[in-house]
Amino acid sequence: MEIDYKDHGKEPYVINIEKATMDNNNYRTTIWTGKKLQVTVMSIEPGDDIGLEVHEGIDQFIRIEEGQGVCKMGPTKDDLNIEEKVADDDAVFVPADMWHNIENTGDKPLKLYTIYAGPDHVEGTIHPTHKDAEKDPNED
Repeated sequence: MEIDYKDHGKEPYVINIEKATMDNNNYRTTIWTGKKLQVTVMSIEPGDDIGLEVHEGIDQFIRIEEGQGVCKMGPTKDDLNIEEKVADDDAVFVPADMWHNIENTGDKPLKLYTIYAGPDHVEGTIHPTHKDAEKDPNED
């Protein structure tokens, strides 16, 4: 089954999330945006990262499907007092207002999906590369 990588938000939608995550080659692809929830799939290249960020008022769930990395979290961008290795099948729970980053420490793309409770990105966002995400005026 071919995955249709568009934002299907605000309509009922069923997807094989593992296949969607594994087949995605964009840095970030938003696949569903609702009023209180958003799902993106990501492919982080070796040596790259998600980027140190904080989501104000938004909880986040991250599931690693393939690859390995290190997750760092903390109360401020200068105090990342939590550091854990992450790999296939790990889940990361990021409380609202918590600074965090996941760095790919492996030699292949880090494949993951993330669920934001409420939405964080503009509906339909696609960033083919990390640089595209950094240039997006809608991103913090």
